[in-house]
Amino acid sequence: MFAKILFSMLSAVVLFLAAAAPSLAAEKPNVLIIMADDCTHNDLPAYGGRNAKTPNIDRLAGEGLTFNRAYLSEAMCQPCRSELYTGQYPMRNGCAWNHSAARPGLSSMPQHLEPEGYRVGLAGKVHVRPAAVFPFKKVPGFDPNCVRNPTQPHTLAGIRSFMAADKPFCLVVALVEPHVPWVMGDDAQYPPKKIQLPPNIADTPRTRQDFGRYLAEITYMDGQVGEILGALEQSGKASRTLVLFTSEQGSQFPGCKWTNWDTGVHTALLARWPGRVPAGLRTDAIVQYADVLPTLMDLAGAPSDADFDGSSFLPVLLGKKQTHRDFAYGCHNNVPEGPSYPVRTVSDGTWRYIRNLSPDEIYIEKHLMGLHGNGALNNPYWATWVWSSGSNAHTYKLVKRYTHRPAEELYRTAADGYEMTNLAGNPEYQAIKQRLSAELDRWMESQGDPGAAQDTTQALEAARKGQHLYAPPGS
Repeated sequence: MFAKILFSMLSAVVLFLAAAAPSLAAEKPNVLIIMADDCTHNDLPAYGGRNAKTPNIDRLAGEGLTFNRAYLSEAMCQPCRSELYTGQYPMRNGCAWNHSAARPGLSSMPQHLEPEGYRVGLAGKVHVRPAAVFPFKKVPGFDPNCVRNPTQPHTLAGIRSFMAADKPFCLVVALVEPHVPWVMGDDAQYPPKKIQLPPNIADTPRTRQDFGRYLAEITYMDGQVGEILGALEQSGKASRTLVLFTSEQGSQFPGCKWTNWDTGVHTALLARWPGRVPAGLRTDAIVQYADVLPTLMDLAGAPSDADFDGSSFLPVLLGKKQTHRDFAYGCHNNVPEGPSYPVRTVSDGTWRYIRNLSPDEIYIEKHLMGLHGNGALNNPYWATWVWSSGSNAHTYKLVKRYTHRPAEELYRTAADGYEMTNLAGNPEYQAIKQRLSAELDRWMESQGDPGAAQDTTQALEAARKGQHLYAPPGS
């Protein structure tokens, strides 16, 4: 009798688990991606920054996994976001210049994740087009315009409503700080004389003042991160949500944004998923923005037959692997931000190789170095660099580094994080340079990248009309 009762009980348990299994398998985790805007990764304390106060980002790092070697392909707002949302490099997705457009007919995050049961929304800055390729649900509450002084404070009602619905969500909250103009936050927290400037930033009084305003925006951005995470906690879904924070490309200081140096294309990437992603750890696994969407597809249990350049790093997130890719790749097309100045790069996480395709030209970035139509300097600190370069050898070196570049650069980034010592001409490292140079050639060929011919007004204007002049092999 007892055996029959026990058998009946066990059978009931088995039947219950069998009935519950489909619903458990169908329960997909939520995804919350928080993006800063123009924030150099190593200005954050989580990456060794010595100035900025970021208690919320620091807490997030302590609760999750910090990627030491995360990269984006092009240190400009529109190309890097197109890479993130499509899983393809700039040449493949078509957005290889700032203020351009992805190839017509391409699929991005919404088209890939919505069939898997997700609502895919975007709050804040968009800066990708055409809308047909990036059909995010618009979520109100955060400023979408990064180049004007905000007129209204941000609100959380939109993202709270988006998080509250029954279906799983993938929500991108794209903040506009610390993009210029640096007007948010309290710069009194950062007295100019107490700031410890990085070695790639010239030390002038105006630079210190502007750097303090930039740091104030980082702290303001960190406050928004805290509010967004608070809204997630209040939704009751934090334990079922993968949170990714990324700093985007480098800041609008010379040597960061609009470059292929590490302070341009290296991004902060923090991941938190309670009980699934290891807490308080760091990884040296190399990942790129192109890997994020394939990872989310893997997370959703979707088939991996999409035409991605990236690949899933979910095993790294879950602590099952310590490596992902062998190389991270980068490019720079200077049009329309200034005269043509094409650059390509590859890194293995320890070494970075850079190829300047027009080394006889000088580099000019109009927003950073030039005048507005009304005669006002966009970034007054640059003029102080030029003014003091005659009396300060280090400042002269920085101005020359930015405007006059050799055909090849090689840096041991692991030991020279700001890439100040070019080893390309050192015979001791020729084998390393040749290995990375060959890999860069392979990548460019695979992307159908014509090199200097891509960085032209003609190519950009064709892309804006959806008539890309160059296409990857087989497309």
